[in-house]
Amino acid sequence: MGFYGEQILPRIFDRLCSCASAAELRRRTCRGLEGRIVEIGFGSGLNIEHLPAAVESVVAVEPSETAWQLATRRVERSVIPVRRVGLDAQTIPLDDDSCDGALSTWTMCSIPDLELALAEVRRVLRPGGALHFVEHGLAPDERVRRWQHRLNPVQQRLVGGCRLTRPITSLIRGAGFEIREVEEFYQPGGPKFIGAESLGVAVSP
Repeated sequence: MGFYGEQILPRIFDRLCSCASAAELRRRTCRGLEGRIVEIGFGSGLNIEHLPAAVESVVAVEPSETAWQLATRRVERSVIPVRRVGLDAQTIPLDDDSCDGALSTWTMCSIPDLELALAEVRRVLRPGGALHFVEHGLAPDERVRRWQHRLNPVQQRLVGGCRLTRPITSLIRGAGFEIREVEEFYQPGGPKFIGAESLGVAVSP
């Protein structure tokens, strides 16, 4: 990833993604999680404080050493045990049907092979286990989509492989999940081409 990707970007994400509006979306996304949770793209641990009491433990998949170091204090303060188990959501080192739920917040945009990662998430979830997600992706409006396609190459280069044009809910459905609930909206106060959000819950049948 280079110095910028490994040392600078995780610190930028830690600051930008800890704002009040992001924290509220994290809280809503985590609502209803319980049992053993796998979180892909754990980052600097910003979801920890929003996990319900019903969550018994978290197994974290996080590729960035810097992000994991930034998470250290939050992990140590957490009453919920957190253990890092892998670096890549495309190959999660967990047994089949070993997790009760999964969590992903603004992670699916940057995974190189998202279809493979979603298949892995589904593999480690027990039948009936739920994937809770909030992600940005392809906008519902054609005018905004045109801008997303124009800006996507620059976005990928500057923001660690982040893609603006992924149809998040379609990809989740394509991995065999059933969307139980989803809300699609633009984040207020930001550019629509980045803030086209999908927040929801998908179940592994």
